[in-house]
Amino acid sequence: MDSSTNSKLKPVVGQEEAQEKPGRERGGWITLPFIAATMVGLGLAVNGTTSNLLVYLLKEYNVESIDAAQIANIARGSLNLVPVAGAVLADSYLGSFPVILAGAVINLLAFVLFTLTAAVPSLRPPHCTSPSTVGCQHGSPGQLVVLYAAIFLLAIGTGGTRFNIATMGADQFVSTREQDTFFNWYFVFLYGSFIVGDTAIVYIQDGVSWAVGFGVCLAASTFSLAMLLLGARYYRMPATKGSPYTDLARVVVAAVRKANIQVDTNGGVHYNVGDGVVVDSTSDGAPSKSLRFLNRATMITSASDNFGGASCPNAWRLCTVQQVEDLKSLLGVFPLWSSGIMVSVSIGVMIGMIILQALVMDRSLGPHFNIPAGAISVCSLVAFIVATPVLDHAVFPLWHRITSTPASPLQRVGLGHVVNVVGLVAAALVERRRLGSMRAHPGAPMSVLWLMLPLSIVGAGEALHFPGNMAFYYLEFPKTLRSLATAMAPLLIAMGFYLSTVFVDVVRWVTVWLPGNIDQGRLDNVYWTLAVAATLNFGYFLVCVWRYKYHNRGTGVAM
Repeated sequence: MDSSTNSKLKPVVGQEEAQEKPGRERGGWITLPFIAATMVGLGLAVNGTTSNLLVYLLKEYNVESIDAAQIANIARGSLNLVPVAGAVLADSYLGSFPVILAGAVINLLAFVLFTLTAAVPSLRPPHCTSPSTVGCQHGSPGQLVVLYAAIFLLAIGTGGTRFNIATMGADQFVSTREQDTFFNWYFVFLYGSFIVGDTAIVYIQDGVSWAVGFGVCLAASTFSLAMLLLGARYYRMPATKGSPYTDLARVVVAAVRKANIQVDTNGGVHYNVGDGVVVDSTSDGAPSKSLRFLNRATMITSASDNFGGASCPNAWRLCTVQQVEDLKSLLGVFPLWSSGIMVSVSIGVMIGMIILQALVMDRSLGPHFNIPAGAISVCSLVAFIVATPVLDHAVFPLWHRITSTPASPLQRVGLGHVVNVVGLVAAALVERRRLGSMRAHPGAPMSVLWLMLPLSIVGAGEALHFPGNMAFYYLEFPKTLRSLATAMAPLLIAMGFYLSTVFVDVVRWVTVWLPGNIDQGRLDNVYWTLAVAATLNFGYFLVCVWRYKYHNRGTGVAM
């Protein structure tokens, strides 16, 4: 991600120069080696495990292929959803370091369980030599409890570390330039760890043994925990300021409590601006006319508790205009946010299905090396990394010279929608070619390198869609909710993985396109269906953009 995007993310983690706990005058670049080591160890361990989880379920637990893809997608969704709760907990109550520490310990326990499942034969069903799982013995309830406990702990542990390491890292610096530089290094280490996890860890698991592979993950997570603790004496730890989400709840409660009060737009009512300042409905400081029901929360009535008296008004009955407008801006973004769910669903389906495709394709690369099926998805990550500087230093500057205006975040998101559709079409064409080749030349499967085409296109689309969404949410969310803004795009990913399992279940229920053996199915039709749905969703996105009213007028460049 480029430095301009990083600068936009900077206040999220600085959070208005939060005061430090007394006696702590630390931080600075001395903390970078400890934070980077923590992030790299956890990143390669978690990503290496999740990338190959589908293959582990297939080969070691004899799970049917589509079911394995569903379980893997649910796990990936959890790894993106739980960190939202971790970020809220850290921002509102505990601070980043305690939550990261707890998450690192829980991750360690997760890898202990994963290693045991691979090393202890009684924790797995007997190995099955059948090319399909038909007739194979599946895991017993006890074996599955241990496996699912490991996945559950991995999600909880990642919830404490994934977002909060970036937050704690930026808290070590005061100046904008230093925070921007930190973010550059943060993404270098983050994506570097993902690539190592998707390649080296997956190769060890496939080529050496699962026990050794998970053992390496356990060692990496232990190293991360040790480095986190070694750097503790150097960290700057800003004090938390309480939950900004309480104000949102107060607006809803106050509005509901005044539901029977009519809102007069002709100056007959007065609104609370805060600090004893009152305005009428015709003043510039009055609440906006959108979502008028919420304006009741800031309306001053005879029933308001002691307003203007010695006591403060009841915060659960009388809110400020700013609190109301903050909730309105949050609600106004949700239609645009929802338009990104379909993009994430299509990516979730593709990631799961493409690993199944890789398993039945020719994965040889030279006479002595086979590409692990779980590593094929690294192509999307590499495309993301390569596309980001190309877009930022070539495409968007050219756009600016041609149009005389910079590309807005929503324009980037819109282009991401289009590229995603192209990637789905490419996936459908590649799968059609694979099926045709398999039927015309049995025993001579098509090269797995063909899958690089759709994965690379989708990865380039993510380089448009993901940063564009992140920048848009940051610009439009209230300052007090910018930690939530950074979580909105990952929340899309989580929703996508969860709903992709629903989509696959529906396809299996109403069609015969996804049997246990994809060679006997029509996966290409699944991709075509996703392409059509994504095209219709792009139309919905355009309608949302057309109807959206920017709250930050200085940044609103419509599509």
